[in-house]
Amino acid sequence: MDEIIRKAAGGDQESLARLVRLHYEAVCRFCMRRLGPDLGQDAAQETFVLMQKRLPSYRGEARFSTWLLGIAHNQVRATARKRRREALPLEDWFPAPGPNPEEQGSDRAALHSALSALTSEHREVVLMHEVEGLTYAEIAGIIGVPEGTVKSRLHHAFARLRTAMNGGSK
Repeated sequence: MDEIIRKAAGGDQESLARLVRLHYEAVCRFCMRRLGPDLGQDAAQETFVLMQKRLPSYRGEARFSTWLLGIAHNQVRATARKRRREALPLEDWFPAPGPNPEEQGSDRAALHSALSALTSEHREVVLMHEVEGLTYAEIAGIIGVPEGTVKSRLHHAFARLRTAMNGGSK
């Protein structure tokens, strides 16, 4: 992978195209979950344009995918700001329970409600960790905070989720 990155940074179009092919699905999914299909695809495209411009400055301190998702994260925020809207509501990340919550499980409805009640900072790290499968270090690199802050946010978010899922009792 390092060789592909080095060649792409040097202007090799084949290596650049290979990087895009390798990472397009993950970046597109990351952006679409936050902005919806149309704006998400636009943000993903812009992420790869920015990747091409910034590739010569990639130092390899973080995994390439973490560095790239950091660009995507900033692009999502910029796109949301331009459109004067928040990131995609939680309902659009996961289908909400149907008209009869018992059929789909009251636990799912309770989890949906509990996640909705979290602050955006807490919800963001929970979803990155649990849905995207990112590590603490990767999340820290993407959102630009220390790894300890990610751990703290996850700890507090999970504590709030446990309380909410247990009907308000600790």
